[in-house]
Amino acid sequence: MKKKHRKYTVIAAAIACTLLMVGIAIHRNLKIPTENDVVLLIPSGSDYAAVCDTLSAHGCHSHLFGITARLRNYPGHVKSGRYVVKPGMDWVQLVQKLYSGSQDPVRITIGKHRTTETLCEYLGKQLELSADTLLALLHTDSVAEYYGYNRDNFLCLFCRNTYDIYWNTSPQRFLSRMEKENQRFWNDRRMEQCRQTGLTAAQVTILASIVEEETNCNEEKDTIASVYLNRLRKGMPLQADPTLKYAVGDFTLRRLGRQQIEYESPYNTYRHAGLPPGPICIPSTESIEAVLENLPTSYIYFCAKDDFSGRHNFATTLAQHSANAARFHKALNLRNIH
Repeated sequence: MKKKHRKYTVIAAAIACTLLMVGIAIHRNLKIPTENDVVLLIPSGSDYAAVCDTLSAHGCHSHLFGITARLRNYPGHVKSGRYVVKPGMDWVQLVQKLYSGSQDPVRITIGKHRTTETLCEYLGKQLELSADTLLALLHTDSVAEYYGYNRDNFLCLFCRNTYDIYWNTSPQRFLSRMEKENQRFWNDRRMEQCRQTGLTAAQVTILASIVEEETNCNEEKDTIASVYLNRLRKGMPLQADPTLKYAVGDFTLRRLGRQQIEYESPYNTYRHAGLPPGPICIPSTESIEAVLENLPTSYIYFCAKDDFSGRHNFATTLAQHSANAARFHKALNLRNIH
């Protein structure tokens, strides 16, 4: 009797296995009805019902998904993240992708953000993390110190580039990733160049941010950087107009007057000698390399050319600079630019 019972058990198991294999084969031949990529965002803490709601909202839900999900025991293994459903994908592939947590990263580009606020606002729109939570971390002294910065220069941690980041990355993990990218950028060659300029990596970044705001012409950046390096070495105020614009919060200013020059701020390099306490933007690699090149010149001054080409006239004496500045201001007056 026992042998007969075992025989029926084996037969039943074989039938069940066969039905399962047939079911999977059928499901594999039934593709998800989508002609374009569908991005599924599953927030942290989501349950199976929330996943089904998300699929339904994108027209990707079916009883076949439910059957396959239960066979795979997916309802008890929901993982948050960003998942792309490709045309031609079947239900088994989708369930396996979700079950294993095989996310598709978000491609983000960190550009010339001038403040931590705008950077966090951008990241908050691209990733699950809260912009306010990330900003609070960037404004926390102990966090800044952990990464080797302070609240004023914490923006130096970020390097301009394009990165693939998982959508549900936490603020803490995001900062750790940025630290690794920063260390990769500041390789042995660049750190040796830093030492030759007499500046730290953060100071190079701060100076490069000023160069970045001075010109869009990469060919001039090393010369502009040399002017500021010469001023630093002579103990002269940088008198960098972009730092004044940053201090007053208006980068649209074309002409700076007494009101701006007398504005009290640690970023006012007319009133305060040396570098400002932090960068006025996230500089490009070209601007950083311009500072690191440490181009030897005798220039102390520069002024925008009066042809509005975006290029500059450089000078070694105040008299030369005054003549250059007079031509530029005359051109501004002729164009009625105030």
